[in-house]
Amino acid sequence: MQQDTFQEITTDCLPLDGEKSHREQRSIPGETVVALFVNGRHAATTLLSPGSLEEYTTGYLFAEEIIRRPEDIESIRIEENRISVLTKNPFRITGRRRTILAGCGGSTSYIDTASLPSIESDYRVSSSLLTSLSSQTCSPEHGIETAVLAGNDGIIAWYADIDCTSAVDRAIGSALLKQTDFSRTCLVISGLVTSEMVRRCLLAGIPVIGSIRAATTLAVRIAAEQHLSVAGFLTDDNLCLFTHPERIRGSG
Repeated sequence: MQQDTFQEITTDCLPLDGEKSHREQRSIPGETVVALFVNGRHAATTLLSPGSLEEYTTGYLFAEEIIRRPEDIESIRIEENRISVLTKNPFRITGRRRTILAGCGGSTSYIDTASLPSIESDYRVSSSLLTSLSSQTCSPEHGIETAVLAGNDGIIAWYADIDCTSAVDRAIGSALLKQTDFSRTCLVISGLVTSEMVRRCLLAGIPVIGSIRAATTLAVRIAAEQHLSVAGFLTDDNLCLFTHPERIRGSG
C-alpha cells in the first residue's frame, strides 16, 4: 500500500478555557505555494501540502490532459516552491480541456460529455469495501481532505492534502507511476463528488467513486451519461447510490 501522510507543523497557540488561558503547542497542516512550469512556461500556481510532488505533478498533468502517461514526461525538477517539467513534446504547455465549453460571451457554460471517455469496465465492488475505505478518510473537521484508491485486493494509494482535488491528483499520479490498471479500482474521497472528480475518474478509467459526503447534481448527470458509478454518504453501515448501482455488490 502506498501511503503518504500530510505534513504537520508544530506552532504556538493560546487556547482559551473560560477566563483561563495557557500557551501550548499544536500541530497544524503544512501548506506551501508551488509554481508549476511546463516546457519553460508557467502552467499553474497551486497551494499544496508539502511532499510527494512527483506524484502530484504526474496526476495534475494527466488531469489537465497535458500527458497521457508518465512516459510522456522527459524530466521533472523539484525545487523549493517550483516544479519544472519537460515533456517529450516540447510544444505541449497546456492541454486544457475542451470538455467545458462557454456560450456566447461566456455567459453560459455546459459540459460536452461527448468529448469525455465512457466507462466500460465490468468491475464490481462490495458495498462493505466502500464503507470500509470511508473509514480511511479524514472527516471535514480535521481540516484536510483524503483520497483513497483501492482494488479488491486492498489499498493502492492513500493521500491527504489541504484540497481534495490535489489529494486525488496525488493518488492517480502515484498509480500511474506504478502502471495500475484503473479499470479494476475504486476511488473514495472525503470531499464532495463534483464534476471535476467525475472528469478525473473518466480520464483515468476508474469505474467507481464514493465519498463520505454528497455528489453534486452536475456530477451525477455526467456520471450517469458516462457509465460511472457514484456512491455518497458512506458510513460504517450505510451508503447512497446515485448512478449505476449494478457495480456495487450488496446493493439489492
